[in-house]
Amino acid sequence: MNDKVFIDTNILIYAYLLSPKKEADYIKHIQAKELLNGFTNNQEIFISTQVCNEYYNALLKNKIDDTSIQRSLESLINAVNVSSITTDTVKNAFKIKNKYLFSYWDSLVLSSALENECTLLYSEDMQNEQLINGVLRVVNPFIVE
Repeated sequence: MNDKVFIDTNILIYAYLLSPKKEADYIKHIQAKELLNGFTNNQEIFISTQVCNEYYNALLKNKIDDTSIQRSLESLINAVNVSSITTDTVKNAFKIKNKYLFSYWDSLVLSSALENECTLLYSEDMQNEQLINGVLRVVNPFIVE
């Protein structure tokens, strides 16, 4: 049985952007790259169309040229499973938002991860080790224990 893992946008952004000027961001860049490079064939990696859109927008805001963003996003799309946001995804996001009090956007990520039967969600934005609906564990890969 394969583990199913969902990757939030912030992990992908840190992996792409290299900022040696900010030590904390540089360390996160290295950690994000190691995380993404460390996945095995026993793991199915998922993102959503929401993550694709946020990734594109964040790189534009960081003044990355459009051709590079498109190339990077195309490579990402070819490397992972991309789930589409549906009306059911949105409706389930409302339930998650109401139950756990996350932002709508985080709830939409969680909803996508749950729809794809993921057991791990890598994200910097949510409480580390929180269990969602008894099946999805949130992991912040930047917390050193």
